[in-house]
Amino acid sequence: MANPDARPADDDGQGSPWSLGAQLTYVNQWHPDFRAPYSGTNSMDPAARNTNTTDITLFLGRRLWKGAEFWVNPEIDQGFGLSNTVGMAGFPSGEAYKIGENRPYIRLPRAFIRHVIELDGDSKETAAGTNQFANRYSANNITITIGHFSVPDLFDNNSYAHDARNDFMNWSIISAGTFDYAADSWGFTNGAAVEWNQNDWTLRGGFFQMSAVPNQKVTGLHLEQNSIVAELEHRHEWNGHPGKVRVLGFVNRADMGDYRDAVQLGQQTGTTPDTALVRRRAANPGLSLNLEQEVTTDIGVFARIGVNGGKKEAYEFTDINRSVSAGLSMDGRRWGREQDRIGLAGAVNALSPQAKAYFAAGGMGVLVGDGQLNYGSERIVEVWYSAALTKQVRLTFDIQHVTNPAYNRDRGPFPVYGVRLHAEL
Repeated sequence: MANPDARPADDDGQGSPWSLGAQLTYVNQWHPDFRAPYSGTNSMDPAARNTNTTDITLFLGRRLWKGAEFWVNPEIDQGFGLSNTVGMAGFPSGEAYKIGENRPYIRLPRAFIRHVIELDGDSKETAAGTNQFANRYSANNITITIGHFSVPDLFDNNSYAHDARNDFMNWSIISAGTFDYAADSWGFTNGAAVEWNQNDWTLRGGFFQMSAVPNQKVTGLHLEQNSIVAELEHRHEWNGHPGKVRVLGFVNRADMGDYRDAVQLGQQTGTTPDTALVRRRAANPGLSLNLEQEVTTDIGVFARIGVNGGKKEAYEFTDINRSVSAGLSMDGRRWGREQDRIGLAGAVNALSPQAKAYFAAGGMGVLVGDGQLNYGSERIVEVWYSAALTKQVRLTFDIQHVTNPAYNRDRGPFPVYGVRLHAEL
C-alpha cells in the first residue's frame, strides 16, 4: 500500500521523521442456498447468507535513529465472516477474523520497532509505503523487527497472492494453508525476527508467542508456548523477468491435543472426541515451498506447496495438513486499464489420516467440524477483477467456487460472491 507522500530518501538516507497513512477496507460476501443434509457446530450455514466486514487503520511511524523506525497501527474493526468464520478450512475472506462484533471496536494489531544494520554492497533505495519510510541502505544488510505484529508480515510473502486488501481473498491462497503461524484470533502476536540480506539471498528467522489456548487471544507476554520460523529466499531472473523461491519451515511448541489420543479417549468413554481433553506439551512442524515468477511485464504466476505434521490439532490458523495452490495475476494494460488487475487461482486442501479419523468421529477443529465426514479434499477456485476508481480507491469483484467445504462431500458445491472497496490515504 503506497504512501501518496512517498519521495526518495535524503542523501543521508533520512527523510521526514514522521509518517502518517491510513486505509479503509470494506468486504461484503454472499453465498446462495446449497445442499447440506446435516450440519454441526462448525458448519457453514447452508441457507443463503450475506455478511460484511469493515476495518479502518492508521499507520503512524517515527524515525528513532539512523536505521531504526517505530510503527504503530491503531485500527477500528466491525463485522463478521460468513457463518461467524467457520465452515471452510480455506476460508473465503482474509479480512474476516475469528472474533467479530456488530458494533465497531478498537484494537492495536501492530506496534513494533525495525532496525536495519548496513553491511556492504551497493546502496539501495526503498520508496515509502505501508509501515515503511523512504530509505537508502546498503543492499546487503541485517534487519531486526521486534514487537507486536503478524508473522506473515515477514514470512511466506508473495508478490501476487498475499494481501487480502489488494489481491486474492481466500485464506489458503494468500498464505500457505499448512503454515500454522503463531497468532491471536485476529492474526497477530508478540515476537522478534532477524533477516540477513546478502546479494540474491535472504535468510529469515523468528521467535513468536503462541496463544495460551488454541485459537484464542494472545494476552500478556509468555514465551513458554512458542513458534520458531525460518525461511530461505532466493531472487533470480528468468528471461529478464524477476522471480523468487522461498522455502519455509516452522516448529510450534505448546499444549496441544493429539488426534489419535482424542479419538481413543472418545471410544473409551463413549463420547465425541475432543482435543481439548488430551492436551499436553508437544511439537508440530511444517514445511512449505513458495514460488513467484514474472512471465511478461504484465503477467505473473505463483504457487505454494505445504505440509505439516498432521498428528496434532491445528493451533492458530486453520485445519489444513496438506495444501497446494497456484495462479496468475495480470494488470490491465492490454485493454487500456494499466492500473486495473485481474487474478485467477485454485487451491486444494487436505487432511492427514489422523485428522480425517478425528473429524469423521465428530470432532471439532479451528474452522471445520460438521459432526460427520464423507471425506473429500477441499477445492477452491477464485477469480477477481480490481478496478482503480482513483489513485487511492479500488473496487474489486470476487467469485470463489467451493467444492467439498470442510472436506465434506455431503455439502455443496456452492459459489461465494464478494465485493471489496479499498481506499488508501
